[in-house]
This record gives sequence, structure tokens and C-alpha cells, in this order.
Amino acid sequence: MSKDRLQRAKEQYDHMSVFELKAGLQGFTWVAGIDEAGRGPLAGPVAAAACILDPAKPIFGLNDSKKLTPAGRKRLYIQITEQAVAWSVALVEPSVIDDINILQATCLAMRQAIRLLPRRPDLLLIDAIRLDDVDQPVWPIVRGDALSVSIAAASILAKVARDRLMDEYDQTYPGYGFAQHKGYGTPAHYEAIIRLGPSPIHRQTFLRTLDEHRTPAKQKK
Repeated sequence: MSKDRLQRAKEQYDHMSVFELKAGLQGFTWVAGIDEAGRGPLAGPVAAAACILDPAKPIFGLNDSKKLTPAGRKRLYIQITEQAVAWSVALVEPSVIDDINILQATCLAMRQAIRLLPRRPDLLLIDAIRLDDVDQPVWPIVRGDALSVSIAAASILAKVARDRLMDEYDQTYPGYGFAQHKGYGTPAHYEAIIRLGPSPIHRQTFLRTLDEHRTPAKQKK
């Protein structure tokens, strides 16, 4: 990395560490970032990750996972898992999403990720969601995955873990293209559902919603 790029990376890291520094000044020691991946897809689980970073081991390049390339996410995933004080990923399956709705399933995945952390956090930084029924204070931060290094790290962990699982599902349920679209509603995915029918990992409530939206249009003459 050139000196200029390194300097920019350091500046970005410092800019995204404001909430963590503020937490330290208020006496918090173990600050966990929490984020999710996979709220919008038609298929597959929703994933949530929790991450406590080590301030002594800054990881340059952290950002909202959606702003990174797949190669960049994988590189940072390795760094995070090797250098973080603690991290975890939790998955909530499509059947549970159908039972309790996607927002509640996301909150469930986040609570599970917090419980799975090998070190108990004393503050939670969460991307926008106000999480109830947790023991720690919560700071919800709108667009937190682009404003907090801890939340950005969690977003990368959740995204990479979920993408890897969808790659595996592509082998288990061939023909849907899960390795390409990761379960999101692309034209090719819609075509595959029409051709093959839904798979066991499709979210039935999401598919019913799509059908309800399409039905009135078909009836108009």
C-alpha cells in the first residue's frame, strides 16, 4: 500500500472510530458492533454478527460491506477473525422468518450473536435497530456500518458468512443460481422459481407477498 493510500486508510479508520472513542471516554471497555446481512432476499437465512475490535490492532479498510468488493470483504474477514478481541455470527432460518417476520428474525439473530460472543460486551453499537431484551446499553446508529468500525466489521462478518452458506446451497439446490445472486430477487432468480418452484430455503411469506403484488396487475383488463 502506498504512503498516500495508507494515510487515507488511517484517516478513514480514525473518522469511523468516533463512537468507539466516545464509548471509551464514558467508561465502556468492551464495545461490540452488531449488524445483519440478508434481510431482503427471497431465500436463505438472515445473518447477524457481533464484533469487539482490539483498539491496539486497527484494521484499515473497514467499511459498509455493501461498499466493498467480494475480494475486499474476504480479505477483511480474515483480518477481523484473526485480530478481533471477540466475534460471532448467528443465522436464523427461513422457516423462522416465516413464523415471526423478518424484523423479529433479525433481532433474534442479533441477540444470538451477542450471546455467542466469547467475551461479554458492556455496550452495543447497532446499525439503526433498537434492540430490546438485552442486558447491555444500546446505541442505535443510523448508517452505522459506514460510521463505526465495530459495526462495519460486523457487517463484513455477517455478509461473508451468509454468502458462503448461499454458495453451499447452490450445490444442494442447483438451478436457482444461489451462488450468483445469494437469494436476492434478480430476474434470473424469479425465472428459476417459476420454472422449478420454491426450494426448501425460500421464504414462503416473501413469495406470497410477491404473488399478491402480481395478482392485481393480472386482473386488470
